[in-house]
Amino acid sequence: MIEMENVKKSNFIVGPILPTLMKFAMPILLALFIQALYGAVDLWVVGKYCGSADVSAVATGSQTMLIITGALTGLAVGVTVFLALKYGEGEYEKAADTIGTSILLFLGISIVLTIIMVIAAPKIALVMNAPPAAMEKTIKYILICSSGIVFITGYNLLAAIFRGLGNSNLPLLFVLIACFFNILGDIVLVKYLHMDAAGTAIATIFAQAMSVLMSFFVILKQGFPFPFSKKNLKFKFSIAKTVVKLGFPIAFQDMCNEISFLVLIGIVNSLGLIESAGVGIAERIVMFMLLIPVAYMSSISAFVAQNIGAGEKERAKRSLWVGMSTAVILGGISSYLSFFHGDKISMIFSQDAEVIKASATFLKATSIECFILSIAYCFTGYFNGLGRTTFVMVQGLIATYAVRIPYAYLARRQPVPSLFNIGFSAVAAALFTLIVCIVYYHRKAKEI
Repeated sequence: MIEMENVKKSNFIVGPILPTLMKFAMPILLALFIQALYGAVDLWVVGKYCGSADVSAVATGSQTMLIITGALTGLAVGVTVFLALKYGEGEYEKAADTIGTSILLFLGISIVLTIIMVIAAPKIALVMNAPPAAMEKTIKYILICSSGIVFITGYNLLAAIFRGLGNSNLPLLFVLIACFFNILGDIVLVKYLHMDAAGTAIATIFAQAMSVLMSFFVILKQGFPFPFSKKNLKFKFSIAKTVVKLGFPIAFQDMCNEISFLVLIGIVNSLGLIESAGVGIAERIVMFMLLIPVAYMSSISAFVAQNIGAGEKERAKRSLWVGMSTAVILGGISSYLSFFHGDKISMIFSQDAEVIKASATFLKATSIECFILSIAYCFTGYFNGLGRTTFVMVQGLIATYAVRIPYAYLARRQPVPSLFNIGFSAVAAALFTLIVCIVYYHRKAKEI
C-alpha cells in the first residue's frame, strides 16, 4: 500500500508561469539528454573499439527500437494528460485508479510487442537494407533489445505518471540510474569482453532493468501525492479506453515518424556503408537536438492539462507562449552549433574522415528542422494537453508520408544523390507542421 496523510496540491495552477514551467521542463530536458547520452555512448563505444559494420548495426538497430520507444512514449502521453486532468480536478481516487489501470495496460502491451519484435527481427533488418557486412550484427542487436521491451515500457510509464502529477524530478532520477549502468555495461562488454554491437544491446537492457527495479523502491518509499493501494491496481475498461483514446493518436504518429526514419535510413543505406554510418551518427546527434522541442512538448502538455482540469483556460493558453519564448532561444543555440560545427561534433563518434564528412553534411539540413520544431512542438504540446491528439496525429502523418518520405525519395533519385538534399526532407516536413499548427490555433482559438 502506498499512501500519504495529506493530498499534495499542484502548483501548476497557481503562481507565475515561467519559473513554474521552467522548473518542470528542465528536469525533463535533462532526463531526455541523459537518455540520449547513454544511447550515444553505445555508438561511441562501437565506433572507438569496433568497425564500421558495428556502427551501422547499432545505428540501424537502435533506430528500429526507437519505433517501439516512440509508440510507448506516445501512448504514455494519454496517461500523463488524463492523470493530470483528474489531479487538476481534485478527483484523487480516479487518479489512483488511472495509475493502477495503466500499469496493467502497459504490461500487456509490452508482452505483445516483445513477441512481435522477436519474430520480425530478421525481416526488419532486410527491410532496412542493412549492409551485408552488418546484417547479422543488426539482427542480433534487435533480438537482444526486443527481449527487454518490458523494461523500456516500465520506464516510460513511470515517467509519464510522475509528469502527469507535476513531478519531473523522479523521471530524471530513473534515467540517471539507467545511464550509469548502461555506460558501465558498454565499457565492460565491448571494450574488455569484445562483444561488439551485441554488448551494447545487452548493456542497454540491463540498464533499463536496473532503472525500473530501483524506481519501484523509490516509489514504495516516497509514494504518490494521494492514497494508492492494491485496490487501485485493477483494470478498469473505461479508464483504459480514455487513456488509449488520448494516447493512441500520439503513439501512432510517433511510431509512423520513427518508421519514416527507418525508410530514410533504408534510402541512405542503399548509398553504401560510409553513408549509412555517417547518417547513423548524424541521427544520434539529432536526437540530442530534438530534446529541446520534445521536452517542451511534454512539459506544456502536462501544464496545460492540469490547468484545463482546474478550469484555468487562459492560464493554459499563456503557458504556450511563455514556453515557446524560451524554447526558441535554446533551439536556436543547438541548431547553430550543429549547422556550423557538425563535423567537430561528429568526431566524437568516429575517426573516419569520410564518415565525419557524411554526418556533417546531413546535419546541416536537420539542424534547420530542429529549430523549426522548437516552435512547432510547443503547439503540439498545447494541443495534446487539450486532448486534441487526433489533430496532432493527422498533421504528423501528412507531414511524414506526404512530405518527408516523397521528398527524400526524389532526392535519392537524382543523378548524384546529396545527403543534404535527402536530409532537407525533414525541413520541409517541419515547416508543414508549423504552418498547419499556426492555422489550426488561430481558427480554433475561440473554441479553446
